[in-house]
Amino acid sequence: MTSTPGSASRMDAAMTQSPEGAVDGPTTLRRFSRAERWTHRILAIIMGLLLVTAAFLFFPELSSIAGNRLLLRNIHVIAGFALPVPLIVAAFFVAFRRDADRLNRFTRDDWTWLRSRDRRSGRIPVGKFNAGQKLNAAFTLGAIILMFLTGIIMYGWLGETWRTGATFVHDWLSLIIAIMVGGHMWMAYSDSIARLGMRTGSVPTSWARREHGQWADEETAVSTSGATDVSER
Repeated sequence: MTSTPGSASRMDAAMTQSPEGAVDGPTTLRRFSRAERWTHRILAIIMGLLLVTAAFLFFPELSSIAGNRLLLRNIHVIAGFALPVPLIVAAFFVAFRRDADRLNRFTRDDWTWLRSRDRRSGRIPVGKFNAGQKLNAAFTLGAIILMFLTGIIMYGWLGETWRTGATFVHDWLSLIIAIMVGGHMWMAYSDSIARLGMRTGSVPTSWARREHGQWADEETAVSTSGATDVSER
């Protein structure tokens, strides 16, 4: 098999070669695709818009400051209907579907990770996503679906009893979502490398080995075998 023009140079850019000829791993690993990063950004913007408008609609003090309550309500409704759209579009991309499958796969190691006090020590094998990230993703998806459905009911297409129940669920779930979003932002703020991965798509291999060792081993094994294959051609 012959290599395509430029393939060897691209591989050399990602890999380093020791004097003895052994191939070292890449210094960075690709963590998120462009589609995944833009999906995250758009979801964050819409979710933020929903939480802010919800606060102005729910609290009379804030509502009086805003003045135009009808405008806030319309923005909230439009943003609510737009919330599932980024996820639907992202489902057409292979990288997103692959990571969604990873997030949906809860293993025995994940349960061990949750119970362990030294879960960040690297002792427990962690894939691309740890158990906390998997639970957060499951909660977020479930919350989006439930908020979307209760929002439709509140819009006035069913009877008053349905609307009252939907409003109760919608309001309390909004509070829980606000707390979860705050926790998510705090965790992201405390890990600059995680933010770098979501901003640029790549993370240092050293960070990946410490936080997601199993995934880092899988990725470096693929890179190393690919580089070895190129060097032997």
